[in-house]
Amino acid sequence: MTRLLVILRAIKWRVAAVAAGVLALLAAPWWGPPLLAHLSYFRVRHVEIVGRRYLQPEDVLRRLRIDTTTSIWTDLDELEQRVAMHPEVRTVTIDRDFPGTLVVHVTENPPIAVVPAAGGLRAVDADGRFLPIDPSRIAIDLPVLTKPDTVLLHLLADVRSANPALYGDISDIRRTGGTDIALTLPTANVRALASITARRLADIIPVEADLARRKARVTELDLRFRDQVIARTQ
Repeated sequence: MTRLLVILRAIKWRVAAVAAGVLALLAAPWWGPPLLAHLSYFRVRHVEIVGRRYLQPEDVLRRLRIDTTTSIWTDLDELEQRVAMHPEVRTVTIDRDFPGTLVVHVTENPPIAVVPAAGGLRAVDADGRFLPIDPSRIAIDLPVLTKPDTVLLHLLADVRSANPALYGDISDIRRTGGTDIALTLPTANVRALASITARRLADIIPVEADLARRKARVTELDLRFRDQVIARTQ
């Protein structure tokens, strides 16, 4: 029994010594992490991706260009720069979760609409850039534009931010000549000026609710006139 206690105490002190040594290296200003990087204990075993919706994990891993020989003490700034080059990534930060996990926090650059392109519809962001989102792998339900019109895309992005439910009801948006645009909603078509704001577009919501209560059949809601919503019914 005495010998067993001696062995257990020796193990305890050895573990404590190793832990103290690691903590000392962690606290070292510059030479600690390079020394720890050579220890297999700190090799990357897992990569967690936080905040993604459309972004594919394998795309992030390809951008990171790391393997099981990579230490978590590798330069995180360089890894962040690699991931930030992906068109679907707006911001990225990477943290270490000891002993062998890298946690990638991303804010996505979301798709705002789809436009016709070779091979079918392609997703675009608010600035009209094509995003590498494969509709066959990821279910997307976005408004349709005939082309990447940045004015209309910025309007859709503002509506998405201010009123997600209204944004979700827009099936397509298009120019109809001059300064006029048209939107298709489940309940009616909407006519407006291309300069319309998300706040002004939301003026149709109480009008739609009132018309629904009265069981009126609406064909068009017109927002082109100042401070008015003109409802055309059958």
